[in-house]
Amino acid sequence: MQDRGPVGTTLMGIEPAATAMRPQPRLAAISFAIAAAALAVDQLTKSLAVGALADGPIDVLWTLRLNLSFNSGAAFSAGRNLTPLITVAGVLLFGVLVVLAGRVATLRQGVPLGLLLGGAAGNLFDRLFRDHGGAVIDFIDFGWWPIFNVADIALSCGVILFVIAGFRE
Repeated sequence: MQDRGPVGTTLMGIEPAATAMRPQPRLAAISFAIAAAALAVDQLTKSLAVGALADGPIDVLWTLRLNLSFNSGAAFSAGRNLTPLITVAGVLLFGVLVVLAGRVATLRQGVPLGLLLGGAAGNLFDRLFRDHGGAVIDFIDFGWWPIFNVADIALSCGVILFVIAGFRE
């Protein structure tokens, strides 16, 4: 005969699914730290680019060059005439990402969310607080790909990590 009592909180070190999916403040802090680091590196590199590239592009290696550009549109310069709308959408997206990052339950969620939040914050900072008419500063130019910045790298890596995490689950 089987004993039917309450199930313990762990079974061989594994937490039940309901417990494992609760928001973890420590993981939320990691997400926000990753976001802050991405934002800091993004804004530092953009400030350096504005100063160093004012006189023209700098060739680095092969097709890679540093080339100052101002993107008033969205990704790949789409929607250049929609800067105010893109800015409002960016503010809304940023708010959603802050809420989601505060509810992180696993590291697989926390790292990509931190990257997405930091990337979104970097580009939104440009639109709201830099004096470039709502444009985002881009400066990494391969010549055969649209010019981008560190915030764009963080956003892309965050999306890729979410896709990988989705396949792993």
